[in-house]
Amino acid sequence: MIVGASLVLVLTRDKRKKQLEAIEAERAIPEGAVEILDLLASAGVIVNGSNTVVRATQGALALGLVQNRLLIHSELVRLVELARGTGSNQTIEAELNTGLRGETIWVQARAARMDNNNVMLLVEDRTEAKRLEETRRDFVANISHELKTPIGAIGLLAEALQDATDDPQMVTKFAGNLYRESRRLGSLVQEIIQLSRLQSADLSKTGDLVDLEGIVHESVERNQVISEAKNITLEVDAPSGIVVYGDHEMLTMAVKNLIENAILYSEPGSSVGIGLRSIDGVAEIAVTDHGVGIAAEDQERIFERFYRVDPSRSRETGGTGLGLAIVKHVASNHRGEIKLFSQLGLGSTFTLRLPLANIEMQEPKRDGNND
Repeated sequence: MIVGASLVLVLTRDKRKKQLEAIEAERAIPEGAVEILDLLASAGVIVNGSNTVVRATQGALALGLVQNRLLIHSELVRLVELARGTGSNQTIEAELNTGLRGETIWVQARAARMDNNNVMLLVEDRTEAKRLEETRRDFVANISHELKTPIGAIGLLAEALQDATDDPQMVTKFAGNLYRESRRLGSLVQEIIQLSRLQSADLSKTGDLVDLEGIVHESVERNQVISEAKNITLEVDAPSGIVVYGDHEMLTMAVKNLIENAILYSEPGSSVGIGLRSIDGVAEIAVTDHGVGIAAEDQERIFERFYRVDPSRSRETGGTGLGLAIVKHVASNHRGEIKLFSQLGLGSTFTLRLPLANIEMQEPKRDGNND
């Protein structure tokens, strides 16, 4: 009992000592340092000479940098000690595991020594920027790969044409193939440009109230030629008065892509349905085909850039693998979503869902007269 009581006394004394050190460290923080911490970083901490955290922003706690008043990542502890030991500002970029699931985040951390061996640590979460950079690299790599195919085909066909000048039948055949590949290359470049524009779009500058009836009918008109070429009937049910806030051209591009996709993957002589409705504050544009359908394992990836369920079928139809990726970006830009229901052999339904505009809250556009 005596030994146990002594142990409790020692532990209590040690805990009390740390609490007193923390209090003294807080008192020693220069005036205004806490305010500067809040201004400079969403995730920042101040640690004392014993590496006890005496101040931490909500951002630092949300990132999981602090536990029991201690920095829990060894990389950050080493950075703090290096800044304290050298007296100079130190910066690192680090990959940290945080949270219960050990999720990976990428951060840039800066440490600066203050008075009384305190150190201010500022941490910037670079996870999203890192992911965007990886996405950009993958996108460039995919573009390079995708462009090689039609460019290579055009080069080979041009050579074949030169060698077949004395055979009119072969010239006609190669010229037709050359025309198809050039159109495919043109479509690919155009969709790359469209996707690039979407990624930098700002609806606050280009957005306006849009009646989706007009969007649906314009998208149908843009697909009239290919639907007639495949003898596919477009059945439209689009009432007026369903209004969203968005970019007219973006929305038309998205719906046009959905209809075109349905036509290309439907059998000749079948039909494609395009319906518009509003339900529970959401506008829904559904495009239904009776085509080949999409397997369950492919449905999660169908909206990825350049992903094709059947590459050989895509070459036949002229598909670039970007049409549905564009639809997903348009939906995201408009705070909406794209949903898919599909069964092999029965067809697919793609539904673009967008929040309805609150027309009553929209300010009327001014004509410049302040009266």
